[in-house]
Amino acid sequence: MSGVRAAIAVGLAVIPLGLYLVGIGWLHLRRRPSLIAGSLDFALLAASVAGLMLVGPLALLAPLAGGIPSVAGVPVLLACFLLLVAVAVLAMRPRLVIYNITLDQLRPVVAEVVAGLDASARWAGETAALPARGIQLHLDGRGSMRSVSVVAVGSRTSPEGWTEFCRRLRQAVGRLRVRSSPWGGVFAALGGLVLVAAIGLALGGLLFPRRPVPAVESPPASRPASPASGASHDTPHRPVRA
Repeated sequence: MSGVRAAIAVGLAVIPLGLYLVGIGWLHLRRRPSLIAGSLDFALLAASVAGLMLVGPLALLAPLAGGIPSVAGVPVLLACFLLLVAVAVLAMRPRLVIYNITLDQLRPVVAEVVAGLDASARWAGETAALPARGIQLHLDGRGSMRSVSVVAVGSRTSPEGWTEFCRRLRQAVGRLRVRSSPWGGVFAALGGLVLVAAIGLALGGLLFPRRPVPAVESPPASRPASPASGASHDTPHRPVRA
């Protein structure tokens, strides 16, 4: 039954990844850009691969922990993975992720928000400095993927200034109208294929379990030939005289 359990575990582990791809495809198919906090975006990505990490790399750590059983070791491995994700979220810079928009479309919107927050703001390429608000931000486009990240840069970032900037940018982005991204259909189709494969793998393990192969019995060991009848082991062998 180990093969059946492995098929079901892999199928269930891949389902979150398929849902994540379908969700990204839906964001790209909308007529409005979608603004998401960077920490939430990273957490969703981590949740989509959490199952694969549990049945893959993290499962290799179970023997090192003293042979923890597979069922009892899942909460321990999941807690370790969540701890790593929490540390990564706390260590990353504040940022925003805007889906289904290009850098050329977002830059005028950000420039308008920046000018409304600080009249003394200065631009240097794709980086804006707001000295009155205590923040600096950089626009990081992803080329043809139609998504842009707004990252807070600099040694110090004012929490109040960044919160106000996020609030105003969210309102400004919500008023935009854009066309659907061609990547939406790609992500949605890929996510659908992943979901179909995962559900099929899990159901296949339940409905069509592999039968155990019967063990082949080895032939009995051959016994030594018995001595001829009438012969005695105690009778010495006499040579035949001519």
